[in-house]
Amino acid sequence: MIKTNASKQANLKDFFAERAATFADKPALTCLGHTLSYREVDQHASELAGFLQNTLSLQPGDRIAIQLPNLLQYPVAVMAAMKVGLVVVNTNPLYTRRELEHQLSDAEVRAVLVLADLASNVAAVQQSTGVEHVVITEVADLHPPLKRTLINTALGIKRLFKRIAKPNNVTSFRDALALGRKAPYRAVDCQPDDLAVLQYTGGTTGVAKGAMLSHRNLLSNVQQVEDSLEDVLKAGEEVLVAPLPIYHIFAFMLCMMLGVGIGARVVMIPDPRNINAFVKEVKNLPFTFIAGLNTLFNALCRHPGFRALDFSHLRFTVSGGMALTRDTAENWEKTTGCRIVEGYGLTEASPVVALNPVTDPRLGTVGKLLMGTEARLQDGQGNPVPVGEAGELLVRGPQVMMGYWRREEDTRATIDADGWLHTGDVAKLDRDGYLSIVDRIKDMIVVSGFNVYPNELEDEISKHPDIVECAAVSVEDPDTLEAVKLFVVTSNPALTVDEVRQFARRNLAAYKVPKYVEFIDELPKSSVGKVLRKELRK
Repeated sequence: MIKTNASKQANLKDFFAERAATFADKPALTCLGHTLSYREVDQHASELAGFLQNTLSLQPGDRIAIQLPNLLQYPVAVMAAMKVGLVVVNTNPLYTRRELEHQLSDAEVRAVLVLADLASNVAAVQQSTGVEHVVITEVADLHPPLKRTLINTALGIKRLFKRIAKPNNVTSFRDALALGRKAPYRAVDCQPDDLAVLQYTGGTTGVAKGAMLSHRNLLSNVQQVEDSLEDVLKAGEEVLVAPLPIYHIFAFMLCMMLGVGIGARVVMIPDPRNINAFVKEVKNLPFTFIAGLNTLFNALCRHPGFRALDFSHLRFTVSGGMALTRDTAENWEKTTGCRIVEGYGLTEASPVVALNPVTDPRLGTVGKLLMGTEARLQDGQGNPVPVGEAGELLVRGPQVMMGYWRREEDTRATIDADGWLHTGDVAKLDRDGYLSIVDRIKDMIVVSGFNVYPNELEDEISKHPDIVECAAVSVEDPDTLEAVKLFVVTSNPALTVDEVRQFARRNLAAYKVPKYVEFIDELPKSSVGKVLRKELRK
């Protein structure tokens, strides 16, 4: 296959430009039935770059938040930001106002690109966060005129009944492109170790932190993943289905970065929960590559429309974001005729650390370390553990982040003086070099691939006037593998489970809301007053 030579590119600006030139007339992005070529994507990105640089006067290093589902505009916006040296802040569309306010404030975001349906949350926090400019886009803004008008008008009518507030200093996406055409952007200097992306992740304190990913970090990881898959992927020929949200670092790397790198046609699925729409989007496409996670694979295999699809072109399926179960892997292979290759990564590593070899994937492992990646397993005292025994996983490599945004203490606690990233995961490494993730040291709960941090839930839900204290733990769940269970001590015997969950919904994203709630007389605690979550899990 044609090499991306990602490691030879100095920055993402040059990387995207070289790929756009190489695959200019190849289909690049498909969404809701419309496809853009690499030439068209690059042209739109140049137009948007001109607007950001000249109309908004954004400077290299300024942060721009992108709060969109998987739409054509997402990769266009990322490429535009790279052209003028901006830092992309990937922002979850599911965030509540409280969560959005923290991220925009912490990153000191100057501009936001947001879907029209989500603009009210931006409006609510704009003054407190200092966001200066807002670009609002409609779903079909990059579709042909007739289709664009029909789709956007229909959605606009629906919004009339929602009374969505508008932010200040707003420009429509279409107007932004028009203004950028009139004032083309000027090339900027960009170095490999310049900050490219702020990818927010939680921590043991529950406070979201921005992992600083440089151009070098991301380009290194593209090259590492490509080298791992070079016997499978064919440059300029892949049709890559991207159902996972691009704002998630796993999809950002596998679907967008790697997808563009190999000149794939990336099929963007705005809402993977709508499997009927998913099936309609891919039904007539010879898709060759799907990136997903366990819960999605499960749901797809249960859907008769998906099972009826033509899988004759599907050669590669990769799983990440959460543990892959044996039942799901076997059911997927039975349904599609394609084996799932599982990998492992974390936001702080751009994110991929290990991936199963396509020629010899081993179920129950996350595969072998990527080229240039080192691993060390150690016990609680920092001593190395023997091969085959469990220990905390430390990794080192060119994809490891520069640190946490403006959090030097957290950075020092996570990356030691020798450059080892302490993952907080317990793992085993066998004699053949296959890595298995045994457990997590942290109490993080993974709900359908989304990280949920107990401290954040407890801090927010304990604000209820009738709740004395509470504690959140992970429990097994048939739909999401893990779900949140909340134990509650209340001063009001009449308080109900529904009332607790409704209160949680006010300031927490839907996937963080406890699925199960149990009232108890008191929480088990240690002699120093620390809640013993392990007792609650029992």
